[in-house]
Amino acid sequence: MNRLFTSLLFAVSLLPGLAVAQNAAPDALVKTVTDEVLQIVRTDKAIQSGSTSRAIDLVEQKVLPHFDFMHMTRLAVGKDWRSASPDQQKALAGEFKTLLVRTYSNALTSYKDQAVDFKPFKMQSSDTDVLVRSEIRQPTGRPVQLDYNLAKEAGGWKVYDVIVAGVSLVTNYREQFAQEVRAGGIDGLVKSLKKRNAELSASNSAAK
Repeated sequence: MNRLFTSLLFAVSLLPGLAVAQNAAPDALVKTVTDEVLQIVRTDKAIQSGSTSRAIDLVEQKVLPHFDFMHMTRLAVGKDWRSASPDQQKALAGEFKTLLVRTYSNALTSYKDQAVDFKPFKMQSSDTDVLVRSEIRQPTGRPVQLDYNLAKEAGGWKVYDVIVAGVSLVTNYREQFAQEVRAGGIDGLVKSLKKRNAELSASNSAAK
């Protein structure tokens, strides 16, 4: 994934743990929490100075409760998900979550005052799966489309995919994961994700 993808995704997809957010409409949820998190990022001196550990803390505290990583992993793994045992599925989801947190925490430290405009949103009261569309205005260059897929669950609306400039997060990983499964099976994919996470962790530690 290129730097633009990573920088934009987590700069505006951090969903903090607001109690009111669980009952909010999906578009209101994304709008409210985007504004709040961008304010945190703009004023957090540690993140502004490039602290990956601080960014990881922020992502873990604010993002994870509002993303359905099991759903995201199932979509990213695709048809091979059905051949995975429950334990393998749990391991895959855990490693994928760790990979995303570590990858995008790095990108979060590169936020540079992009602005967010949300597109008109309509839904039916019976809808359980929606798309919230937004656009990132950058200081220079053309705006970038950023869309969120959310599903209604028992705990409220949860994000299960983010689409940047027409590129789906889960689709972006699907071919990579399929290649890993073809080469080494489900266990091979888990092993590969663990290795990538260890490399990212070592890189983050070295950068401190």
